[in-house]
Amino acid sequence: MTQTFEAQRPAAAEGAFLAFVPVFSEQMRSRGYAPASLSSATRLAQDFSTWLDQREVCVRGVEASVIDDYLGDRWLLRRRRRGDAFTLREFIRLVSVNGTADAQKSTATAPRLHTRQKFEHYLQCERGLATASIRLYGDAVGRFLEHVFGDGEVLLAEITAAQVIRFVQFDAQRLQHSKRAKVMTSALRSFLQYGRYLGDIRTDLHASVPTVANWSMSGIPRAISASQVHTLLVQCERRTATGRRDYAVLLLLARLGLRAGEVVDLTLDDLDWHDGSIRIRGPAQRCDRLPMPADVGAALADYLRDGRPACCVRNVFIRSRAPRQGLRGPSAVSCIVFRALRRAGIDSPCKGAHLLRHSLATQMLGNGASLNEIGEILRHRNPQTTTIYAKVDLASLHALAIAWPGGVQ
Repeated sequence: MTQTFEAQRPAAAEGAFLAFVPVFSEQMRSRGYAPASLSSATRLAQDFSTWLDQREVCVRGVEASVIDDYLGDRWLLRRRRRGDAFTLREFIRLVSVNGTADAQKSTATAPRLHTRQKFEHYLQCERGLATASIRLYGDAVGRFLEHVFGDGEVLLAEITAAQVIRFVQFDAQRLQHSKRAKVMTSALRSFLQYGRYLGDIRTDLHASVPTVANWSMSGIPRAISASQVHTLLVQCERRTATGRRDYAVLLLLARLGLRAGEVVDLTLDDLDWHDGSIRIRGPAQRCDRLPMPADVGAALADYLRDGRPACCVRNVFIRSRAPRQGLRGPSAVSCIVFRALRRAGIDSPCKGAHLLRHSLATQMLGNGASLNEIGEILRHRNPQTTTIYAKVDLASLHALAIAWPGGVQ
């Protein structure tokens, strides 16, 4: 092989792809990458561009599949590093957008992925679902399309009830959680109705989706005590930028009972410092306003002033490492809670962000708050949702308990 990655590289004007390298380098710099990482990524993009130009790959025709071919060739000369594939995907995305190619086609060539994207667009524009719900529904429908069609052409008219039932049986067993399986079946029913909306599905297949057993109010809210919540907050390291961010996130969860997705979606425009309130973007594109407690406001101000990195993203909470962008999703918030629990040495019944939401409701109930008041703080649309917390009100339940025949043995 005559190709070498250290030999003379042509000037930017000599190659179609090399012209994008300075733009890519500036983009990486604006996203907060360290100088060493920036230099490494620039060299990699230059080598990749030279490799593409030597093979006369068209800018409009570049696809993500060429990354594996390039890294395979590069492996013969240099050791493959962990972040190389990610860096090259970002470079291809830049080339695709600026080269007027379809960025989605370059990264999602399978027909099933195009069908999923159209369905997600329908959920957003026609149904008004929240971003988190769209992501969950899209993941479930993507698995269904892969199960039925693989990488072949998607023909919605050929979907049968037997295929739907087999997928639900297979996926529900894989998920191993009734609530996740219920989300999957809801997404599948919505997608099948969407197919009828398009006219591609003429049979009412949504009725063939099996129902997953998930009894309402069958569980008990998992929570930790007020003293444990205090320990969780005290043990948070607030001398670093990441620690100040995590402390502000934990306070929002513990004091206002926010959902993980609501923390992720919080923007700088949602903080009203004059009125001392926070705008919360909840499910179904609802917006609510909650008062900003003094300690929450102080933690947010501390993070924004001394911890939040400078970037063009409007999200309040930013990743601690490059690329400088908002948290990737609710799982990132749950990871913050998990690390805080481990740091504080708290053995909790569950480790996710919802733990602090349940803990807030349980503390309010113990302090004499009514279920209606708890529902207002947690912003439940259906009062029935709040009644599950009655199970932890042991004092009230004790008065309703019927004596066991024969008394205490």
